[in-house]
This record gives sequence, structure tokens and C-alpha cells, in this order.
Amino acid sequence: MSERLEVLLVGEGNFSFSVAVCESGNVESITASCLQTEQQAVAQEHAAHNIQRLRDRGCTVLFEVDCTCLNEHEVIRRSVYDRIIFNFPHCGRKSGVKKNRTLLAKFFISCAEVLKAGGEVHVALCNGQGGTPCDNPMREWHNSWQVVAMAAEAGLILSEIRPFDRDRYQGYKCTGYRSQDKGFHVEGGLNHIFTRSLPYTMPKKLKMDTAVRKETVSFELPEELSEYVNRDFLGRQSCHPVKLVLEQLLREIKSSWPVCSVSSNFPELLSCSQDKLRACGLNLSSSEVYWIKPIETRPLDQCEVSEKDCEPMEEQQFISSSYMLRPSLLMHAEEIMQREDFSPGTIYALSGLVFQRVPISPKRSPVFHQLLLIAVLPSESQPVKSLQNNLEALLSHYEVSVEKEELGEEHRVWLSSRELHNFGQITCVPIPRSELQHCKSSILTLLLNLDHLATLIFSIPDWRLLWTSDPRFLAGFEPGSQVPAPFQPFSLYPPSYTHDVSFWMEPDTFDELDFHEAVRVATWGAVRDIQLVDRFRHPHMGHASLCYRLAYQSPDRALSRTRVLELQNQLRTLLPLRLNITLR
Repeated sequence: MSERLEVLLVGEGNFSFSVAVCESGNVESITASCLQTEQQAVAQEHAAHNIQRLRDRGCTVLFEVDCTCLNEHEVIRRSVYDRIIFNFPHCGRKSGVKKNRTLLAKFFISCAEVLKAGGEVHVALCNGQGGTPCDNPMREWHNSWQVVAMAAEAGLILSEIRPFDRDRYQGYKCTGYRSQDKGFHVEGGLNHIFTRSLPYTMPKKLKMDTAVRKETVSFELPEELSEYVNRDFLGRQSCHPVKLVLEQLLREIKSSWPVCSVSSNFPELLSCSQDKLRACGLNLSSSEVYWIKPIETRPLDQCEVSEKDCEPMEEQQFISSSYMLRPSLLMHAEEIMQREDFSPGTIYALSGLVFQRVPISPKRSPVFHQLLLIAVLPSESQPVKSLQNNLEALLSHYEVSVEKEELGEEHRVWLSSRELHNFGQITCVPIPRSELQHCKSSILTLLLNLDHLATLIFSIPDWRLLWTSDPRFLAGFEPGSQVPAPFQPFSLYPPSYTHDVSFWMEPDTFDELDFHEAVRVATWGAVRDIQLVDRFRHPHMGHASLCYRLAYQSPDRALSRTRVLELQNQLRTLLPLRLNITLR
């Protein structure tokens, strides 16, 4: 500890550890406490001497302190602490893992009441007790103290594990339960460091206004998308990993071609039809698109219409059709090529959010940042090969596979990783030669999932981390870094839980993507994966039964067993309201 800290130590035996911390000189104040009475405590070897040393240095020494109700103690509850330390907790005798888990859970809940916002809780455990992969050997989960799950009950996450360095604390002598003569085996012990996580928040209903052609469209954003909008990860001042990857990629491409970044003020809401989707070359079904029903549409005010949009009155008549959240930036390709400043030989780059209805999965997200590159380039310059080389130079260390496809004169290159198939594609389509052309040209387009690229390059284990609001995530990224450093998780070994939900449904009316949307809303994004584990069709009634297995796990927030049960009950309440189903 290198800062001047206010430290609370609980469960002390002979107070030798408190003396060692006090004499380190790095603490502002120390409050040392034990469960025993003062008479019982001083009876321990060297305890009376240690207590006096603490008092001589101005430390507070408390007796009969129950670590499971710290907020009820008349002295402790008046302060908040930077560090709360509990070394080798134990219920005593052969109490078993369940009682010790309960002790930990109550201790963590009690800590949360007297811990500073940026404070830490340190719990040292004997090797094997914690139930994390750092234990050697690691016990089976049911036979461990499940320390991470117990801390989650208090909204705490495991942020670091260090070996318990007994030599660092000169004079420390570990005692047993209630200062019994027999101490714990601290060799191989581990110090578990916990911090607060952000609380869970319910998805909000957001009303948005967007200019679409000559109309202002008011609509309600689907609840499950509320945390993904208005984040500005690609803004000028951002150091988000998606922005860093975009900049690195464009630097690589600029080494071969001139690149012009297109302003990203294209609307995320589009007036479109299924036919236009197909015309854009998007292989998406209608159910994979977020179709939006407007609350209100009204003509743009005259001052909102730019000179470019001013057209004869008969052409201004715009009949509202279907609206969608754009599923791909390719929807803007034609508009980019019609710009007055569009010039052959230059690659034009557009980046922004796209929205696709996908099942809950560790591989795909319903919203991600996409990069579109589009250009008219001389065919003889082999633009596909050049762009492919740029990408391979950037991705050579990340196990990205390249698959080439030729459809007549059209060329395509697909990029895939072990986690996500076809997260990027390059397409090259020849332009029929005219008398005005000096050489044969092709239209080159590239579509790339920047979010997936960021998880690959920075070794981010869960795409949901890209959207966390926890400031510790961005603290690990520096703008302009040429060699990306692997992401260091601030929540280690998050616990996972599985729950099943089964129901009767009518096969002709059930949309599985509607079910996944309901899960996202009801569980506040805490479900990592969903698998269909059973399907049954009634031989006479015609309706069917489905059973889905939900895997709960959060990469950035404390997820406890109690919270998961609450979320599962919320889901069971919401499903019959949103879907035509009957729970089993």
C-alpha cells in the first residue's frame, strides 16, 4: 500500500498483522478489531504488547466487533474506509463450506455499508478455499467457499488476486479461529481484492427524433437498445478501443491509397423496404431488421431543409413508408457515390452504428460499429489484393482466416475468426467500360465489424465489455499506441449461473427473436448465452413446448445468485405479456 489510507482490520487474533500494517507507514489511520472481549484477546501470546503498540501510535483498537454487522457498531459506522481487511476468516472447528460461505456473504454485505466509493475489501484465504483458477489445486466449485459469488451479493467484484506475502508483514503470526493456538496454513494463501461494481439499471424507453428525407420522425427506441445509443465511441476525443482500431486500420490503408473520411451525420433511422434491402446486396431477412413504428411524423421546418434538399414542391411530397434502424452502412453507399466531391481513385470511409436483430450469443451483438469503405479504382491496380494485404498486415497475429469467392467477374473476400464467421467482406464489381473511361475500373466496397476487430486485437473476452460504463475499462487504453496491449479485466472470474425456462407456444405465431428481445429486457443484459435444449410437439393438440437454457454471467457487474433469481422471475413475468405463450 503506497497511499495514505484509512484502514479497518476485522477478525484480528493477536493484532500482529495490524502492527505490521501500522509500521509500514503508508496508512493515515488504522482501526483494528477482533470478535473477542478485551480480556480474551490480551490472553493471547504477544497480544497485549501488540495492542499497546497500536495505541501508542494513535490507532483505534476495538473488541467484540462482529464483522457481519459492521454498520451497527457505534464507532465503525461513523466512518468510511479505503481498505477493509479480513485475513483467513473461518466459522471455527469443522463448520463446513456452507457456513463459511454464509460468513463471507454477510461480511461483504456489511462491508458495503462502510466502504468508500473507490475502496477495496481484502480477504486472505488458504489455498483452495476461494474457488478461483488461481487456487492450486483448484477445488470443485461446490466444495469451495465461492468467494466471488459471495462478494457479488454485496455488489462487489473480484479485481485482483495476489499471493499472501507473509514475509512482507514482519512479526505477523497467524492464529486460528478465535485466537486458538493452532493457526491456519498460510503458505500458498491468496489475497483476494474486491471493489464495487456499477449497479444494474433497467433498460429505458427512449423517445428519439430523427430527420428522414423531408420529415422529422418521432419514435420510441426498442428498450433493449437503449444502452447502445448516444455513446460517441468514435468521437474526436474518444480513446475507446473501437476508435483506436479504426484509426489504426485507416493508417494502414492510407499507406496504399488516398482515404477521405465521410462525415457520419447519416441518420440511423431509414425509410426503406425489404426490396431495397435486397437491392443493396444485404442478405438479411425481414425478421433480422429493427422495424420502427413512428409515434409521429411531421414535415421538416423550412430552416431545417438545406439547399441540397430544396426541390420543386411536387418532388417534396414524401409518403411515409416503413422505417428501420439501419442494419448496414451499405445502405448509404449510393448516397456517398452521388456526392459532388466523390472522385475515382480515392477511398471514402464511413463509420457508425448499425442494428441487427440477432439471438443472444457470446459471438454477436444487436448493435455494433461498422466501417464502410467505398471507391472506384482502376482494375489493373488489383484493389482487392491491395486491401486484403492491408488487412492481413493488421490481423496477421489474430488467427483471422480469409476466404475468396469469385462470381463471374465479381470478386469477394470474407474475413472470419474462430469466434465470428464473416465479420468482414471485400467486394469488387467491374464497371462496364464506356468511351469516357481511359482504363477499366471497379467499384470496391469493404464492410467490417469494428467491435469484433477490437475484441480480437485487444484480447477483450466479452463484446459486452465494449459497452460498459465502468471507467476502469477505458483506463486501460491509450490513444496513439502502435502496439496494442492486451486488455486487463477489472472483474476476474465472474460467476455463472444457469436457469431453464419452458413454455407452450403456437408454432405459427412464435418468433424466436422476439423471445431473445424479451430476455434482453427482463434480465438487463445479464444473459450471456441461450441454448434450445428441448422441443416437444403435442401429437393431438398441435401446440409445441420449448425449453431454453439461459447462461447468466456479467463481465463488468457483480452478479449474485440472489440477483439472478430476481431477473429470472422478471423474465417469467414478462414473457406471457410480450409473447403468445403459456409458461410451464
